[in-house]
Amino acid sequence: MAAESTAPSWLDPGAAQAVAGAFDPSQEMSRQWQGFMTARLLLGFVLVALQSVLYATGTSHNQAQIAISAAYLAGTLASKLFIQPRPLGQSFNRIWGALVGIDLLTFSALQMLQGGPSSISSINYTHLFALPVLVASVLGSMRLALGTAAGITVLMLCVSIWSYLHGAVDTGPYFVQPALSGVGYFAIAWLSNQLAGRLATEGHRARQSQLAASIQRQVNELVIESLPDGVLIVDERGGVHAANPAARQLLGSQQALHATVFDLKEEPGWFPLLNLTRLSVGTGQSHEDDVTIRHGGQGPRRVHARTRLAAPQGSTGECLCVLFLQDQRELEARMRTEKLAGMGRLSTAVAHEIRNPLSAITQANSLLDEDLTDPKQKKLTAMVSQNAKRLEKIVNDILNVSRVQPYDPAYLIPALPLDQTVHRICRDWAAQSAAGSRLTIHACDPTANVRFDGEHLRRVLVNLLDNACRHTGDQADAIQVIANFADAQNATISIWSDAPPMDQSVERHLFEPFFSSDSRSSGLGLFICRELCERHDAALIYLRSVRNARGKPAEGNEFVVTLRLADASDNASATENSTSPWQPSLY
Repeated sequence: MAAESTAPSWLDPGAAQAVAGAFDPSQEMSRQWQGFMTARLLLGFVLVALQSVLYATGTSHNQAQIAISAAYLAGTLASKLFIQPRPLGQSFNRIWGALVGIDLLTFSALQMLQGGPSSISSINYTHLFALPVLVASVLGSMRLALGTAAGITVLMLCVSIWSYLHGAVDTGPYFVQPALSGVGYFAIAWLSNQLAGRLATEGHRARQSQLAASIQRQVNELVIESLPDGVLIVDERGGVHAANPAARQLLGSQQALHATVFDLKEEPGWFPLLNLTRLSVGTGQSHEDDVTIRHGGQGPRRVHARTRLAAPQGSTGECLCVLFLQDQRELEARMRTEKLAGMGRLSTAVAHEIRNPLSAITQANSLLDEDLTDPKQKKLTAMVSQNAKRLEKIVNDILNVSRVQPYDPAYLIPALPLDQTVHRICRDWAAQSAAGSRLTIHACDPTANVRFDGEHLRRVLVNLLDNACRHTGDQADAIQVIANFADAQNATISIWSDAPPMDQSVERHLFEPFFSSDSRSSGLGLFICRELCERHDAALIYLRSVRNARGKPAEGNEFVVTLRLADASDNASATENSTSPWQPSLY
């Protein structure tokens, strides 16, 4: 469980919170506040440095200006450190007095103390009034912004009057300049407040849109994460950029379960998915196919794969392929459950409606055969008896299928020696079949033991051998049984025959009940074989393969049964268990 907790997730649970936090109004206010405080702090440093240089060079001997600049710097630093950021409000308040009011008084005092226009140190400080206007416009309301501009205009008029009273000769510029500056400040206040309001509205809309998009993205990712079907995002080279938990579970390796990015070329059992991806990218079209994937520690899995192409990504125009994987075992399990339920109901009707009349027909035919002496008539009774037995076998097959129990992992199946069991079953079949001379057995490791009931394994192998016998040739090595290791946890039994390839329509319905290309067959043999394999957590697949027959490669049909190997601790009792009367509840 600890390993699983470290598995990369497609979903970032904190994405919506991050978006909401990135556009938190309080954080926006804090950023604006810090920006203005930083500007005021830099301005305070500049004023102190300027007044200090003027005093050091003898240009100005007004120490009051140095003191005012230093006090402004200290007050600004204290405001930045200790005052909590919040909107200035609709009208005058303490925050406004601490910020805007101090700026107005400071800059007015510096302007009045500069010594008049005739002074060599004359500096126009009125341009600094733009800062409190901007602060009030951005952080406050329109009323506060216009009030600040009006206050600045009045202060500049007062400064002009002060300068006039202290010996100004040309009074025109002293009164025209405040008027023009006041008009400019009113314009700055109105435009800045309108722009700040517009930006705030657009920012709110952007926040809502991004939050909605983030929520929608998370919902989509949650849906993908919870899908029972696997979803893979694969590039042209086979690199997997994203995979939901279902896809990682289907792929099955530790690399796929825990790696953020992995490659389909890392596992040979994933090559069918890689080939399907390359086919889709190469043709530029979507494809779907039933493939078999393999990975270490588990048997083969039948997967229905569908591809969809995404739009080219990035400057390189790389095309991404979306792979949808559907585990055929789950689909087949549901279909099998439905079919078995229907067969269970059918079996009751078969037992009462068919078996009783069939028994009467068989008995009547036997009595009739005892009284007949004509060979032609006896031939007819033999035909009736033969078909009655065939019908009885079909009825029994139907009843047996309806009673197959699903695999129960809590019920431990005894270990079975693989080689010994396969040899015994094959020898018994060869002794009773005319095709026994065509059979070749390739042994596995004598110490290999599997978890499978011996009687059920016999039924599976005999059914597969009978099927191979009906479609194979008359030459030696036409039928081969190969026992081998699949990996550290699984073994395989392959029944190969040099039969011609199946038609696609036949292969597609190969394991379905009541389907057969042979009119004499009930169509239940392969279906029962797969049901028995599923009962023991095994797998049965069909493929077209090449084997060495009569000293040269030959192509043929192959049925592969993948079985679970027994633990080493169970090997000692495997032989005893193979001959024990234990039988799982099947019939």
